[in-house]
Amino acid sequence: MRVVSVVSTKGGVGKTTVAANLGGILADAGLRVLLLDLDSQPTLSSYYALRHATAAGAYELVALNLTDPAQIISTTVITGLDLVLSNDDQGRLNTLLLHAPDGRLRLRNLLDTFRPRYDVLLIDTQGARSVLLEMAILASDLALSPITPEMLAARELRRGTLKLLNELEPFRHLGIAPPPLRLLLNQVNDIKSDTRMIMRSLRETFSGASAIRVLQTVIPDRVAYLNAASLGLPVHRVEARRLVGRSSTSALETMQALAIELFPDWHEIVSSMNGRPED
Repeated sequence: MRVVSVVSTKGGVGKTTVAANLGGILADAGLRVLLLDLDSQPTLSSYYALRHATAAGAYELVALNLTDPAQIISTTVITGLDLVLSNDDQGRLNTLLLHAPDGRLRLRNLLDTFRPRYDVLLIDTQGARSVLLEMAILASDLALSPITPEMLAARELRRGTLKLLNELEPFRHLGIAPPPLRLLLNQVNDIKSDTRMIMRSLRETFSGASAIRVLQTVIPDRVAYLNAASLGLPVHRVEARRLVGRSSTSALETMQALAIELFPDWHEIVSSMNGRPED
């Protein structure tokens, strides 16, 4: 099971949209996907309609070590896409983990239960520095950080997300290395010259970094992503073909490229998708 946390210490960069759509395309490709919503504002938990909702969720998983799938895993209307609901609206988990001896390693120690059941676990996190965010990162094989092409977002990346990852380096002494970081340019309007400048600067900044890489895939600022969220559908189902008169890629092609870049082992099954599956 691959574990990917979608992270940023800055809110409003599109973490939930990326997690929901990445999970949707992987599930439609035939993979078994589990979404874990660790954001106290449960946007991911309400993105897709549910076939079955459990009473327990992320709070019971983390606070009580409850791993029984029948009690904590809800099923969405997307075949192959399951969800652990966010149910910590009062933010109690951060306080609990802060005082627990295994706080930052709690999730990592619980994941073996889910490995036989799923191909990938996608974790949506809070848009702020927290123990909960650190726990998610330390449980992950890969951290994916959406970044919008604006100067403030680029500055926050350095003083927020990158600083956090650096401060997790001491866990290497326990045999736990912070995961490699992939930066995803999101909500990109390719018309603006300052957008192109920031994108170029980010790529140049991290061109020689071994653990940090700016992905080649770029998520455009398109109404299709808003429409998909309104409909509760993966965006690749909403825009499966290029619009007439537009040379840029469709949402299906964009999400395929992202999935393949993150999971090259699944290139064949993801690239073979060309339509909406029957649920």
